[in-house]
Amino acid sequence: MLIRLLRRYLAPYRRQIGALAGLQLVQALAALYLPTLNAAIVDTGVLRGDTGYILRAGAVMLAVTAVQVASTAGAVFLAARTAMAAGRDLRADIFGQVLRLSARDVGRFGAPSLITRTTNDVQQVQMLTLLTFTLLLPAPVICLGGVLLAVRLDLPLSALLLVIVPVLVVLVLVLMRRLQPLYLVMQERIDTVNRVLREQIMGTRVIRAFVRDRRERARFAAASADLMGSGVGTGKLMAMISPAVMIVINVSCVAVLWFGGHRVADGMPVGDLIAFLSYLMQILIAAMMATFMLATAPRAQASAGRITEVLAARSSLAPPDAPAATLPRSGRLELREVSFRYPGAEDDVLNGITMAAGPGTLTAIVGGTGAGKTTLLGLIPRLADVTGGTVLVDGADVRTVDPALLCRTVALVPQRAYLFSGTVATNLRFARPDAADSELWHALEVAQAADFVRAMPGGLDAPIGPGGGNISGGQRQRLAIARALVARPQIYLFDDVFAALDYRTEAALRAALSSELGRATVLLVSQRVAAITAADQIVVLDGGRVVAHGSHQELLTASETYRQLVLSQPTAERAVA
Repeated sequence: MLIRLLRRYLAPYRRQIGALAGLQLVQALAALYLPTLNAAIVDTGVLRGDTGYILRAGAVMLAVTAVQVASTAGAVFLAARTAMAAGRDLRADIFGQVLRLSARDVGRFGAPSLITRTTNDVQQVQMLTLLTFTLLLPAPVICLGGVLLAVRLDLPLSALLLVIVPVLVVLVLVLMRRLQPLYLVMQERIDTVNRVLREQIMGTRVIRAFVRDRRERARFAAASADLMGSGVGTGKLMAMISPAVMIVINVSCVAVLWFGGHRVADGMPVGDLIAFLSYLMQILIAAMMATFMLATAPRAQASAGRITEVLAARSSLAPPDAPAATLPRSGRLELREVSFRYPGAEDDVLNGITMAAGPGTLTAIVGGTGAGKTTLLGLIPRLADVTGGTVLVDGADVRTVDPALLCRTVALVPQRAYLFSGTVATNLRFARPDAADSELWHALEVAQAADFVRAMPGGLDAPIGPGGGNISGGQRQRLAIARALVARPQIYLFDDVFAALDYRTEAALRAALSSELGRATVLLVSQRVAAITAADQIVVLDGGRVVAHGSHQELLTASETYRQLVLSQPTAERAVA
């Protein structure tokens, strides 16, 4: 899985990887050549007293060292650039995939887990890529070349490698096998910490209101302690790698010096022994560097599995095979025997909903809590697919319409308005990036938001915090309405957008919307009778079914459900209605 992921995201950088491999080869060959020069200086220059040879060989050593340094620096630069670029591409693909998933699919993974997978998991794969290019790539050349040159220098002494190398390989494999499951648990516990932290940050007001600070601190401490436990477990194994490898290296050096001393006594040149020891150190250090790299492989493997799970996910909102690229854009909306059931649920949330709305009309949807009003509105812009029936926009099934075209045709203002960090202008232009300032101010005027935006420092350039946390709920709602107005679609869906407004602001807003949206198709979910009495038709939902529809006066006489809804309103609002 990790190999497939790396192959896919490194494929566009084959040319850089080729240049990187060439530089690493030069660096490895230079490293292998230096002990030979060193042996020649000892045997020819020092032991024979040839100062001129020492100077000439020393100059060659300096030149080879300069080549080695330059090639190493170039290789590290290319490795870092390639690894960072692959990580950037991987993050972009994960983010794009998350945007393609439906809200239900995102909920299955969980927002904290998706954040971890996009950041921490990608970082693990990115780090493995960097270490592979800088540490692992030259290791085989150094190891193989070192073994061949060591054998050429002294075959009997080279027999030590038959013991040293297998011991090192077995040690690495045992540690890697134990590390992989621990790293998987660690990544999952990072998810847990992110989830708890996100809940506590977003629920700070609730925590303080119920004075649950101590309990939430304990919950976070427990999640953090679990993560620490996983980290300590992996840290212990990681801590064993370095001393274990160093023991193998030091014992190997002692063995070479011991047996090599006897070989020198038998006539082996001293320079060859020094060169053999250098080759042995190069082999073992290359193996040790590769070991450190491979120690990160289990964590990267676990991360790659989690990343692949997201990339391989199929959205429950399948894109149309041949999407409709154009619509009449008249604003005609029709629902035919629409049913919807959440995955795993026993009963339908909506059942057999049939209704139609045309341009220039206001359709109000009312009903008790859980009647399916918000779910119904969400089916029109295809936030979810119907499980039965058809939703038609301008005569086309929404499942066959290009998502971008459907977005330009239908605008939804949800019950809980959400704003992005930036400015007032960037949030309004989220609907239509090319909107002029005059259009933004016009939308703000209609949404009854112009006055408080003018009062903010900077006006349209006033900063908006994440989620709109630095302004009130009513202000967020009015900015969300203005954002929909900037889009200028043919169909507007308002989901209980007046709930956060006082009666005076609501009345002004309804009057302005009525004048502004005269030619559009408007669907309004509201619990306030004053907001729906002027509707061309009112659809009453109960238990996911349409139990009545008609005008306000008709329903007062014909529908007991609607009459009870009206009577439940405050006296002042009924008077306004």
